[in-house]
Amino acid sequence: MENGIVENGVCSKESVDGSCDVWSCKDSDSSSADHLVVMVHGILGSASDWKFGAKQFVKRLPDKVFVHCSERNMSKLTLDGVDVMGERLAQEVLEVIERKPNLRKISFVAHSVGGLVARYAIGRLYRPPKIENEDSSADTSSENSRGTIAGLEAINFITVATPHLGSRGNKQVPFLFGVTAFEKAANFVIHLIFRRTGRHLFLNDNDEGRPPLLRRMLEDEDENYFMSALRAFKRRVAYSNACYDHIVGWRTSSIRRNSELPKWEDSLDEKYPHIVYHEHCKACDAEQLDPSSMEDDGSDKIEEELVKGLSRVSWEKIDVSFHNCRQRFAAHSVIQVKDEVVHMEGADVIHHMIDHFLT
Repeated sequence: MENGIVENGVCSKESVDGSCDVWSCKDSDSSSADHLVVMVHGILGSASDWKFGAKQFVKRLPDKVFVHCSERNMSKLTLDGVDVMGERLAQEVLEVIERKPNLRKISFVAHSVGGLVARYAIGRLYRPPKIENEDSSADTSSENSRGTIAGLEAINFITVATPHLGSRGNKQVPFLFGVTAFEKAANFVIHLIFRRTGRHLFLNDNDEGRPPLLRRMLEDEDENYFMSALRAFKRRVAYSNACYDHIVGWRTSSIRRNSELPKWEDSLDEKYPHIVYHEHCKACDAEQLDPSSMEDDGSDKIEEELVKGLSRVSWEKIDVSFHNCRQRFAAHSVIQVKDEVVHMEGADVIHHMIDHFLT
């Protein structure tokens, strides 16, 4: 591996285009690291947003992971739409795999809108399993029938404060204070600020008369294997801010209805002081989900469809609170440790992520 910046046994190299690769400086470690971890930033972000997280992953798992912080959708390019960004990310991942032929596994760690972009990208990168015989009665949902992501074994798919249910519903964008008039107004002007990405987030895109993109991402369509790709990962994890995230609401980032939001208490765990709730949600068939749960709790029909659709695969849902922190009003950035100085109070969330990471 070519030389890069060395810091505490961790090498990093920023490319001309802005992406950043992070790996162990020890040759024996870097040569055995066959697990690609793709880190994806959020809206108006850059590869440097994951600088702290990337270094921690390599520092803790030096002989296991090679980290690539994505650059293909930096800054204003994040306004081009989830689909366009997803296509770019998919191509970027293929290029990384091409220059690192020893890679065998792949995981994604994505912040905010980056989680939706990663979901789109894996749908494009998914490769169905090779069927050795034509036994149509075979169980296609079994472990052995999982496909791959660009030919690599899919391990962890982790989102951090990602608006999986969009941003249109009541209190899904907390800085609008849950005021219906503000939320309705935002729905009409969001595209003026965040362009196509804003339309996708507020579920008011209408490309060629088709349903909103986030709704279409609940199914496999044509060559887009959105749900098959998500199902291919050994684990799916959603980290969410339970409070003080003024950009992405708790309900949308944790894929829950209002009635399902848990009651949490201050953490007594000194190692992870900001992890306040952790639950394992099994996959549910649409028929198993209680239709009466769509109560008058601020959700609408399409939001309910998104909850049901995403619940067809299992999720680990991890709730975070920085309510006692100095930077609590910046929770959306603290949970990612976007800045190593200002947002360091979120470091325990990154450590929790690594400690539970399947390699």
